[in-house]
Amino acid sequence: MSPHLDAVRVERVWVAGGVVRITACTRGLTVACPDCGRGSARVHSRYDRTLADVAVGGRPVLIGLSVRRLFCDSLGCGRRTFVEQVEGLTVRYQRRSPLMQHLVEMAGVLLAGRGGARLLQILKVPLSRTSVLFHLMRLPLPSPPVPRVLGVDDFALYANVYGTLLVDATSRLPIELWAGRDAEQLAAWLRTHPGVEVVCRDGSLVYRQGITDGAPDAVQVSDRFHLWQGLSKRIADIAATHRGCLHAAIPPPEPAPPPTTSTARSGQADTPARRHAKRLFEAVHAVTDTGCSLSAAARALGLNRRTVAKYARATTWQDCVRRTRPRQPTSLDPYLDYLQQRWEEGEHTATVLHREIAAKGYRGHYQRVKMALAPLRRGLPIDTPHERPPSPREVARWITTTPSRRSLHAAEALRRLLEHCPELDRTHDLVRQFAAMLDTRNAATLPAWLDQLATSRLPALTGLVKAIREDQPAVVQGITTPFNSGVNEGRITDLKLQKRIMAGRAGVPLLRHRVILMARLRRRYP
Repeated sequence: MSPHLDAVRVERVWVAGGVVRITACTRGLTVACPDCGRGSARVHSRYDRTLADVAVGGRPVLIGLSVRRLFCDSLGCGRRTFVEQVEGLTVRYQRRSPLMQHLVEMAGVLLAGRGGARLLQILKVPLSRTSVLFHLMRLPLPSPPVPRVLGVDDFALYANVYGTLLVDATSRLPIELWAGRDAEQLAAWLRTHPGVEVVCRDGSLVYRQGITDGAPDAVQVSDRFHLWQGLSKRIADIAATHRGCLHAAIPPPEPAPPPTTSTARSGQADTPARRHAKRLFEAVHAVTDTGCSLSAAARALGLNRRTVAKYARATTWQDCVRRTRPRQPTSLDPYLDYLQQRWEEGEHTATVLHREIAAKGYRGHYQRVKMALAPLRRGLPIDTPHERPPSPREVARWITTTPSRRSLHAAEALRRLLEHCPELDRTHDLVRQFAAMLDTRNAATLPAWLDQLATSRLPALTGLVKAIREDQPAVVQGITTPFNSGVNEGRITDLKLQKRIMAGRAGVPLLRHRVILMARLRRRYP
């Protein structure tokens, strides 16, 4: 039934109450004393042990094992009696087989308390969530060797509460985790673990000071990803400062054809909503222009005070008309020109036009084609999407993207924008110079580049100069050496996953156990 039962003599197997029960006893063999190692077969007494084992056929298993207590006849041994242990079946002070205990511990490592308890219940091992966590916390953490290349990074435990994670960059395994991100904790750990040669970190002043105090001979590496990320945020700030220039990225509109009829020209201006706004504007200004207060005007007209205030502050009634949002791009947009052409050729049947563009690759519904043709039936031009100016973050993404990887639309929009705004053009040149340093891993031009930042008259980039110069040796290492914090970021992502599995309520000791043991479990069972 089970390989570990070969070492004992099975006397009876039966099923009672949905539980497989096994009665067995040990064989009369010589057993070594756990203290002195001398073999003994002289029996002191016997007693029964009840052991839980892994389920068989969906039924829990209980083993009633009769074991011997033996005398130790060695005169120099301080132990007079001892209980024999069956390898693979019994462990001292434990009421589960080693296989069952390993199952409980791995369920705790993988799924923590509640999830582990649910899995064990399916496997016919009824345990509470607290018992699963208890067995998880009993597992000893491994003692890895001191890493040559150490990764240091912080993570958010709770709101405004942070922790620190140390990772062996060579083996890619987490080493230590603690609450807080102060310099003294990191310095103390480095003092008690001498031998670290390289430390990868972000631009944190706290970690920089802790590494300097705890391992002054270690080479500090400022991660290039964080350098690029910090530069990207400042580019977005510059784009936000020059928000008025972002409209230049939109291509100039084509001249609109003259309206076909006078009714089409006046249809948009003469709608119930616009007539209502005009009447309210005239009524409000007829009262407020006489010096009447907004509250009095609201009472006289029977309107809400906010409505009266909106119309009173407007200069024209058109300002009070609700503007419709520009139409969002759809999958039909690439075929609008074709629909316009076919309409002018005389084909006005929506089903036929839908069939034609479907043959060209359109996968949308017929109803969308029918709605797109509705303006043409009223003598109006087809409704085309209006392109909006890019956001500052989008402009920053265009600038930081390698030119060869930009889309045609982004390249054209960025070209128009840079031709219009000299500040963004200067920012683009500086960013490409720094990208060239990262690509070639050559920091020889870094001092000259910092001088250009200082004289660029761009406040967002000028503030970056001081931070880089204070940490320039680590920045040079980040540019020129292959060391980086990529392993740290991956482990932080895994740590956040473990936190979410435990609904974010895990304390630091439990989180440390799960993160460290989980990494080794994945290495063992890839």
